[in-house]
Amino acid sequence: MGKLFLFSALWWLIGNPFIAMFVVLLVLYFLDRYFVRLLPDITRPYRRWRRLGALRTQLRLNPHDTPAKLEAARLHMEKRQYAEALSYLEGITAAMQDSPEYLCDKGICLLKTGRMEEGLELIGQALELNPRVRYGEPHLIVGEEYAKRQQREKALEYLEELAKMNMSSCEVYFKLGVVYDELQQKEKAKASFREATEVYRGLPAYKRRTERRWALLSWLRKTF
Repeated sequence: MGKLFLFSALWWLIGNPFIAMFVVLLVLYFLDRYFVRLLPDITRPYRRWRRLGALRTQLRLNPHDTPAKLEAARLHMEKRQYAEALSYLEGITAAMQDSPEYLCDKGICLLKTGRMEEGLELIGQALELNPRVRYGEPHLIVGEEYAKRQQREKALEYLEELAKMNMSSCEVYFKLGVVYDELQQKEKAKASFREATEVYRGLPAYKRRTERRWALLSWLRKTF
């Protein structure tokens, strides 16, 4: 009712229903980004493109800048450009070979580019150094890859290991539930979605804002 009133008022003020609808959608988008974050950040691709451009310039001036290469790799991983990310990671192996986060990133890129055995080896090394590296994300990604290859038992093995962890990430529990659902493990999927909502309730206020989207999606999947 409120949205209809706002639309009608804007239509009357502006005189154009299409512009009025656009303004309403814009207001709803910004409200969502501030309170819920269910919708994607439409400015993120532009900011990522700008940052990658700045990093390339920085690396032309200093080709041995390890932090810049690592950041560029992670931005490419966000874009699912794993081959490009791997090209940056390959150049900093000597400096980062003892970092579980680096080993995890490189292992994921190798997995996603079809080099599964090499990827699994590096992820295994990362987990030996820190079993909770990236809040259990490596277990999830390996499980997803095995699920895609129809290797159900292997997928469940990694997912079960992840489920045993006491994590504080609603996103990981949500994605775990999605993979369980794809593997027809309905009860385990619901348990993961339920766990995501329980984790959200226990988070401090500052952390809830970033996790709210995953908690809401988990509640929807659990309920419907």
